[in-house]
Amino acid sequence: MSIEEVSQQLEALRTTINQHNYRYYVLDDPAVSDSEYDRLMQELRAVESQYPELVSVDSPTQRVGAQPLAKFGQVRHEVPMLSLDNAFNQDDLQDFDRRIHDRLKSDVTIEYACEPKLDGIAVSLLYEGGMLVRGATRGDGQTGEDITLNVRTIPSIPLKLLGSGWPTRLEVRGEIYMPRAGFAALNEKAMKAGEKTFVNPRNAAAGSLRQLDPRITNSRPLEMCCYSAGLVDGGTLPEKHGDVLTQFQGWGLKINPEMRIVTGIEACADYYENLAAKRDSLSYDIDGIVFKVNDLKLQQQLGFVARAPRWAIARKFPAQEEMTVLKSIEFQVGRTGAITPVARLEPVFVGGVTVSNATLHNMDEVERLDARAGDTVIIRRAGDVIPQVVKVVLEKRLEGALPPSLPEACPVCGSDIERSEEETVARCTGGLFCSAQRKEAIRHFSSRKAMDIDGLGEKLIEQLVDKELVNTIADLFRLTEEQLIRLERMGAKSAANLVAALKASKTTTLARFIYSLGIREVGEATAATLASHFCTLEALEAATQEELQAADDVGPIVAQHIAMFFQQAHNREVIEALLAQGLNWPAIEKPVESDELPLTGQTWVLTGALTAMTRDEGKAYLQALGAKVAGSVSAKTATLVAGEKAGSKLSKAQSLGVSVMDEEAFMAFLQEHGIVMS
Repeated sequence: MSIEEVSQQLEALRTTINQHNYRYYVLDDPAVSDSEYDRLMQELRAVESQYPELVSVDSPTQRVGAQPLAKFGQVRHEVPMLSLDNAFNQDDLQDFDRRIHDRLKSDVTIEYACEPKLDGIAVSLLYEGGMLVRGATRGDGQTGEDITLNVRTIPSIPLKLLGSGWPTRLEVRGEIYMPRAGFAALNEKAMKAGEKTFVNPRNAAAGSLRQLDPRITNSRPLEMCCYSAGLVDGGTLPEKHGDVLTQFQGWGLKINPEMRIVTGIEACADYYENLAAKRDSLSYDIDGIVFKVNDLKLQQQLGFVARAPRWAIARKFPAQEEMTVLKSIEFQVGRTGAITPVARLEPVFVGGVTVSNATLHNMDEVERLDARAGDTVIIRRAGDVIPQVVKVVLEKRLEGALPPSLPEACPVCGSDIERSEEETVARCTGGLFCSAQRKEAIRHFSSRKAMDIDGLGEKLIEQLVDKELVNTIADLFRLTEEQLIRLERMGAKSAANLVAALKASKTTTLARFIYSLGIREVGEATAATLASHFCTLEALEAATQEELQAADDVGPIVAQHIAMFFQQAHNREVIEALLAQGLNWPAIEKPVESDELPLTGQTWVLTGALTAMTRDEGKAYLQALGAKVAGSVSAKTATLVAGEKAGSKLSKAQSLGVSVMDEEAFMAFLQEHGIVMS
């Protein structure tokens, strides 16, 4: 037999086996017996062993075979994998529908795609030219772990898409899960071997996907259902979500057979009730239903809010509940200073895990529940994730049980606790000093829009704090190359670069410095307003709440946050330590009255690279002169400042007849108007 004939034989075998995989895993309609399938696989292996040069990466025999990894690599999602907002009842679902109509400014009944929310692990599959080239976990939505070798072992994931017409690059998103029968068999096998069992199918799926040895993953009964597309490049998909999933199925990808397209939010409620009734009879765990606007063009119109799409929502099933004893109520300080009451419980098994702690959210919730130490309480895993106290069984209350009270000082650092009448959350005001907030304070201080310290990422911050090299943000500027070199993944060059970046960041703007302090509700715009209004840090620190409110857009709540922050001796000590390390910024001259500012009422735009200042510094200078600084050019733009390599904004300004100023003219303009630059 010639090589060409062998090649044709192999291609025919692979095509036949892939079709059988499609019938079995995607359509749930096998066309051959298990023994016949095994015979075909044995034949394929035998021929490939004789002609190893003809083995292809997409062959069914090549799902497993790689050596164990030392660690997982990181994958940056080109299109973020967002989370979903939750609905817990029909009212929440109705509100979701109402928000969609309000945003679309239309009364037309919306068509929704309804899908079971599988209780598994969200993953991304990237196909290039129809070939699977990468698998990744969702991670934090921006960055996940590379699990390519593991996803290749899952039979319901095609190594090569069937048919034709797929985009050049296609990212498929879905949920990897473990069916109940497979989970039971896995645990039974573990028990017979005297090994530790998994708590629930989701934990089993997560643990299986995070094995560094793909052979272990291959031994686990995992499946995947696709639920959406991410990146689509070099091709198009249908214009409706349901049709996209149907197209995926045609390409060999498994979708959930319970998926339905319905019209109107009432039909969504009916779908929810129907699937809830059959939930226990399904072969896999689900923890709710996902509803999505079916029309992809409407999805684009609706857009996103924060980290979730406006066009989709997950309605959760009622969580499982159990009864236990509330031993005590303690107070924890979160990364952002929030003081959270936490229930310490007699351990109880609920929702597949043993729970010994539960959130009480805030003091309003404690008072609403009337929760006290010693009470018998009902615990629920809200949304099947976060343990929560939902009710106190008053009939079982012990005599003499006293209600808890919010501490007056932070239990970690002793700073004052702030709780305004308008808010339910109490917070520690020692943001620069409190050890509970240390990592978050450093992360914010070093972020791009604050001090912009290049190379100071979260992993490094974790090490610096855990090894007690940095106790406050001021300690960052005392770090030496010798200290940094001893940290994980920090070579001599990286250490030198970070020390240089820290030194460079010492020269900043007052607005950036104020923003970097992490004062509650003081964002970039408010920080710029405070800088231009008070001109010096000393004046801002000494300002009363009434004086703070004299600044534009600073109301009583923000003024209270600012005043409380600067009243804390610990915070002032850290600021003094920062200044002692040489942090500095250009002086800002006290502006004339607001209505006399030379650029009041004008909108300016900055573009291109500036050499004598950063764009943020230029923005602060313009705001000090009363200008509003926008990010895009329009007919209302007064002047465009164009630095080097100015692009489309310059072209647009010229086409609209907007005044254009280069950097040299801009610097002269600032000096003419009293702006002192360092």
